[in-house]
Amino acid sequence: MYATMQPWRLFFRVALPGMISMFAMSIYSIIEGMFIGQNLGEGAFAAVNIAFPLVLINFSLSDLIGVGASVPISIALGKNDHDTANNVFTCSVIMIFTTSLIMGMIMSVAAVPLASLMGAEGELLETSVRYLRTFALCSPVTSVFFAMDNYLKISGYVKTSMIINVCSNVVTIALLSIFLLVLKMDVVGSALASCISMCACSVVALIPFVRNKALLKFTKPKFHFAMFRQIAACGSPIFFSNISGRLTSILINISLMSIGAKVFGEGGGTTAVAIYAVLMYSSDVCWPLLYGIADSLSPAIGYNWGAQSYDRVKKISRCAFIGTAIVGIISTAALYFFSETVATLFSESGDVEFIKLTAPAIRLFAFTYLFRWFVVTTQSYLSAIEKPLQGTFMSVMVSFVLPVVLLGALYNWGLEGIWFNFVGVNMIASVIAAILLLKLGREIRAKKEALTKLKTLE
Repeated sequence: MYATMQPWRLFFRVALPGMISMFAMSIYSIIEGMFIGQNLGEGAFAAVNIAFPLVLINFSLSDLIGVGASVPISIALGKNDHDTANNVFTCSVIMIFTTSLIMGMIMSVAAVPLASLMGAEGELLETSVRYLRTFALCSPVTSVFFAMDNYLKISGYVKTSMIINVCSNVVTIALLSIFLLVLKMDVVGSALASCISMCACSVVALIPFVRNKALLKFTKPKFHFAMFRQIAACGSPIFFSNISGRLTSILINISLMSIGAKVFGEGGGTTAVAIYAVLMYSSDVCWPLLYGIADSLSPAIGYNWGAQSYDRVKKISRCAFIGTAIVGIISTAALYFFSETVATLFSESGDVEFIKLTAPAIRLFAFTYLFRWFVVTTQSYLSAIEKPLQGTFMSVMVSFVLPVVLLGALYNWGLEGIWFNFVGVNMIASVIAAILLLKLGREIRAKKEALTKLKTLE
């Protein structure tokens, strides 16, 4: 399929299920936000937004290993080296479980000081800590879920991956309804719903590999330094993106607590963080679709890069860029023209003032997606062809350096400066991405010429 299928047919065969999987995840995220905002109120909404960056930091090492292993596995399969692919796969699963166990313990112990560092105190602090610890305690099993999704796609189980993702989110929504609406639990119910569903689906996703039905198979693990280095290098873009992005979120939350108090008075920090949470939840509709396309096509790009099919790499990547461009434009239009509707979804019934404050922020934030599609696809493309240095550079610039620089530069703009931060970051990052792609284009042409000369000599 990766080697011979016509590129646009491959796009619809692989990217559409990826988009459906990620869209199902975004639907769950939206429903979670609606449940928390409408049933638990602004305080709980702000608490989740404070804790969630820490939840993602908890998963950071697992993402590094899962994504980092996927690249050498795909390239090894492209070279028809199944022994190497199976060994990297086996070792990565063991590493994910071990590191997530350690990270979960650390995050559970450090939950209080970390949430306090972000400006949470009193009930807001207590609620944030309970949410974070629920995820931390379940992380050894839940972390495997995201990696197995990549391994299923590499093995050709694209539809299976989609079905598991959709079922995961359906189960989560069902559990969320029971925990929040029937049992009247607080944010712990939301975290517990996600954890139970992810644990169950992790077990299901492992079945094809345990039964030796998949292309990738468990073997006797052979750990060696070169493999660690390769996984770390290929996973570093997503790792640094996760870590630096979460650090940026923490800095933004701290700034919001300060600026919100100045703008809205006492308790205004919680309101400002709640508005920011709405932006993040609204982004959960759009960003997963972009990532679903780019991530789903990465194994195909990596496979053909390993097979030295450079023309095919260009054609498949072109499909990815066109697909994400369409999604980016539609996302911008949807958020801009339906900003009040989006704000209403995440506010308590009758909270007109909160909707009035949130809708303009969404309209400004919407322009992020006129540029974000290009950035996301470029990062995924660079990672897929073993360009970890460029990919890491892009990740750190987009998720930390540019946001922090603009956070300082636009601080006097107040809350509008923070909302515009996302747009400015992606505008600048698009220019950087274009420069890197031009350099990559010259490198690919050189590789093609060298390969042609070699074939001529043979």
